[in-house]
Amino acid sequence: MTVTLRSSLTRCSDLDREPYEIARLSKEHWASGDFVIGEITGPRYRLLQFELASGRMVQALRRDCVIGAFGNRAATLEAAGSWMDISGDSMHAMTSAGLFGAVTSLSTLIPPVTRLDYTGHVMRNGEKVCMSDFTIGTSGKFNVPTILLVGTSMSSGKTTTGRLVVHELERMGKKVIGAKLTGAGRYRDILSFRDAGAYQVFDFVDAGLPSTVEPEDVFRKAIRPLLHHIDSLEPDFLVVEAGASPLEPYNGTAAIEELGDKNIRCTILCAFDPYAVIGVEKAFGLVPDLVTGPATSTSAAIDLVRRLSGVEGINVIDPESLPQLREVLKRKLNL
Repeated sequence: MTVTLRSSLTRCSDLDREPYEIARLSKEHWASGDFVIGEITGPRYRLLQFELASGRMVQALRRDCVIGAFGNRAATLEAAGSWMDISGDSMHAMTSAGLFGAVTSLSTLIPPVTRLDYTGHVMRNGEKVCMSDFTIGTSGKFNVPTILLVGTSMSSGKTTTGRLVVHELERMGKKVIGAKLTGAGRYRDILSFRDAGAYQVFDFVDAGLPSTVEPEDVFRKAIRPLLHHIDSLEPDFLVVEAGASPLEPYNGTAAIEELGDKNIRCTILCAFDPYAVIGVEKAFGLVPDLVTGPATSTSAAIDLVRRLSGVEGINVIDPESLPQLREVLKRKLNL
């Protein structure tokens, strides 16, 4: 019996409890967000890790099948590619979350990506089953006080900082929702917000998107109902990660605009180095209230951030700095 793994991009679907069929479709019928099944073919002699719908990581084996979704990726430090670049039946798992496409550019610093053969689309009653069939959202408004996390690139400390902000607000007795509005669909980042004390967490997968490398109008149409849903839950604060740099093709700028200037009470920039802070300020016109990330790893780095940008920096992974973070939050959020 063939093992079929449900990747974390299926987490908002009912594929774990309702029957479905598998059928091969010609490429003119493919689209971003389609649920598809791939059979793992390689590479040989390497651990093939996938993130399941629960968020748990599992080691898959060659010839196992995985349910994922077609999408796009444009990661600055890892890989770039698209479902539109797939040729024939051979494709790649562009992330461990089950984002399927063909990698066209791969960093030399990471291992080869997992190869799969297209088996077919997930079907019901002759129709494709897609991520957009399971969206969370409503009509309404969005007026939630928001702490915004942006980064100078991927892996710049946004999730770590967000987890600590959630934890500090929860310690103050606040009802906090955590969200990730841009990125490439991995579940463990947003789960860490829940572990830190957020009473609910959401991301763009809840809005039917496998990643946010999509046309801007598609992104806005998907994210807006999700923000309305978050508002309807009446949290005290939303701690939201806007993925990588707003200048990357993940719709970071659109996400910030959808949140609204009047709702963003505190902006935290997570940066790799002090000079990257200046780069984001000049390129995007964003002046943060606080800088965190590797750019604040030492006192010398914090001093340089202050001299270059005039912005306060905190090394949030140092437990001794948490009272300082708490004071910044109290000041910016009028607590």
